[in-house]
Amino acid sequence: MSETISAAETRPWHGVLVATALPFADDHSVDHDAYAEHVRWLADNGCHGISPNGSLGEYQTLDDDERARVVCTAVAAAPPGFTVMPGVAAYGALQARAWAEQAGEAGAQAVMLLPPNAYRGGRESILEHYRAVAAVGLPIVAYNNPIATRIDLTPEILAELYAEGLIVAVKEFTGDVRRFYEIKELAAGLDVLVGSDDVLLELGIAGAVGWIAGFTNAIPRVTVELYNAAVNRDLDKALPLYRDLHRLLRWDSKTEFVQAVKLSMDVAGRRGGGCRPPRVPLSPRDAAAVTEATEAVLAKGYR
Repeated sequence: MSETISAAETRPWHGVLVATALPFADDHSVDHDAYAEHVRWLADNGCHGISPNGSLGEYQTLDDDERARVVCTAVAAAPPGFTVMPGVAAYGALQARAWAEQAGEAGAQAVMLLPPNAYRGGRESILEHYRAVAAVGLPIVAYNNPIATRIDLTPEILAELYAEGLIVAVKEFTGDVRRFYEIKELAAGLDVLVGSDDVLLELGIAGAVGWIAGFTNAIPRVTVELYNAAVNRDLDKALPLYRDLHRLLRWDSKTEFVQAVKLSMDVAGRRGGGCRPPRVPLSPRDAAAVTEATEAVLAKGYR
């Protein structure tokens, strides 16, 4: 392989990929112009790519036309070498495969896939789900979020998926940093991506090669700096940054993380805005906590 080929082309799921929040107009329609501007801004501020149509993108509330257009908007706005890795989660494998096909046709380099989330399927239904989507031919990053799906992609199942060539990486969202080591013992070549902002340092120094980031929507430069320090095991730099940011980052693993990230964006001078139902605004107490945590980060000069 030529040395001139970039890592983004060969392993586009590596680096800081932002799970992008989606801006809505006052009537709850998607503001695609604002979204395209946000994609370009993230690229300009050092991020390596984005993952549209994830939970932070409120994909469950989008109709089919909106969801497809979000991917097309992201690809059109992305500069050369900037990854677009859409989420293709769906209730069934046939729908997920169709979303993977759409992502490929739009120009996405990889996709991120939850296990089947219509019911609590067993091992064989999980394998068949990933087989169906893998047939499209795009690299698949499995997304393990047993809190949302009620299905746990255990290290053993991940090893099976990897051995069969169905996945290239996993976004690990359990919050259990011990899992990294078991995953690597069972599937040494499977890439592990940080799935929750508040375990970035722990998984970064363990050997994670990517981060599907949330609060990077609001403060991209400092979070990319933190990621680089973590994966390079520069603890003299990473630990102080992590301590300064962690009060904000831990909101990424709370139920209200979408509202929290969007509010933090507003406080930081970006356009976060409201969410679509059924999400409602944060309680006054939570809104005050997110605002205070964001302002504390900004007061230190982090952006």
